[in-house]
Amino acid sequence: MPAEPIDTVPGVPGTFRWRGAPLAAGFELDALSMSAGPRTDWFVDPGSGETTLNAPAPVSPMASDFTLAARVEMMFRSTFGAGALVVCQDDGSGAKLAFESAPQGHRTIVSVVTRGESDDCNSVVVDSEALWLRMARLGRAHAFHVALDGRDWRVVRHFRIGDRWRTRGGVRGAVAARRGLRGTILRDQLRGRDAG
Repeated sequence: MPAEPIDTVPGVPGTFRWRGAPLAAGFELDALSMSAGPRTDWFVDPGSGETTLNAPAPVSPMASDFTLAARVEMMFRSTFGAGALVVCQDDGSGAKLAFESAPQGHRTIVSVVTRGESDDCNSVVVDSEALWLRMARLGRAHAFHVALDGRDWRVVRHFRIGDRWRTRGGVRGAVAARRGLRGTILRDQLRGRDAG
């Protein structure tokens, strides 16, 4: 399926636009499914300075405090294949909370904050093909959380990326390996709340 234009995401306030082009994307039963091409990511290597900012993500302006949560289900066909929630301001500042396939063959939670260069942190190993990701902004700070059941949330990261009034939030699929990603799926529920 070619990528469908996205204006609205069921359950989430705001108007969404693609940042980066997916190979395919669409809605099935209120679930957003997308595929990313090979070597796609949002990452500025702190060692080499190499910049990759081509992963597909529908994003929407988030001018006030908000929460965005999604149940992410992965097919894990490629190393570094990931489904993520993202918050960004421009190419040099943003963050992502990802459910990712690690080089060691396991699934893990990864958070990355980029302020000119990316600060990458692998968190816990996950023995599941699906879990919940949530991001929130309150004032100048953002927070990332994960839960296996969508209820028992654990903090992954608390940070600030800059001017809250220019923030865009959304969902992302990417793969850093040579092969493309065929199955990043945001399923069952994608929900958001504008607290402003």
